Amino acid sequence: MNRVEAIIFAASEPVGRETLARIVGKSCSIDLLIDDIREELRGRPYDLVAVAGGWKHLTRPAYADAIRAAVGGAEKATDLTQSEVLVLMCIAYFQPITRGELSSFFGKEISRDLIGHLRGAGLIASGPRSPTPGAPYTYVTTKEFLLEFGLDTLRELPDFEALEDAGLLSKEKLLTGDIVPDLATHEE
Repeated sequence: MNRVEAIIFAASEPVGRETLARIVGKSCSIDLLIDDIREELRGRPYDLVAVAGGWKHLTRPAYADAIRAAVGGAEKATDLTQSEVLVLMCIAYFQPITRGELSSFFGKEISRDLIGHLRGAGLIASGPRSPTPGAPYTYVTTKEFLLEFGLDTLRELPDFEALEDAGLLSKEKLLTGDIVPDLATHEE
C-alpha cells in the first residue's frame, strides 16, 4: 500500500493501473489498495482521485482559497472565452467532429484561431480523418482536458439531456445562435 501511494505521490501525471500492477503484482487488487489508501486519507486536506485514466493526489476543493492565498495563482490555468467553452463542449460530447460539423451545429463558421487556441491549450487534438469527401481533420479531447476538468473518463461528463432538463443548457438556443458569440472572428 505504501509503495502504491509513494508512486502516485511522486508522479507528475496520473498513474495508471498497468504501472501500479508492475509494482505490486498482477494478482494484487489495485482497487482494494486504492480504497484502503483513500480510507487512510479521510480527513486529510488531499485525496487520491481517479482522473484521466489513472490516480493522482489532489488537494480537496475546500482548501482552494487557502492555497491561492498562500501561493497565489489564477483560478484556472486555462482561461477560455465563452466561444471556446461552447466549442469545447461540443467537441467533448460529439467527438470525433470536424470543424465543418461544428460550424453546421452552430450555424456560424468556427474560426481556425479558435480551434488553434484550444489545441495550443492542449485541450483538443486531431482525431482520425473523417471518411467524408476531402477527409477533413476531426477533433477530440485530450488527457489534458480530462485533467483540467477533473474527469477520469468522458463518461463522467454531465448527461446532455439532464443539463437541458435542469435549464442549464438549451440545444435550441445553441442552434439559433441566441447564446453563441461570433465564432468566426473568435470574439466575445
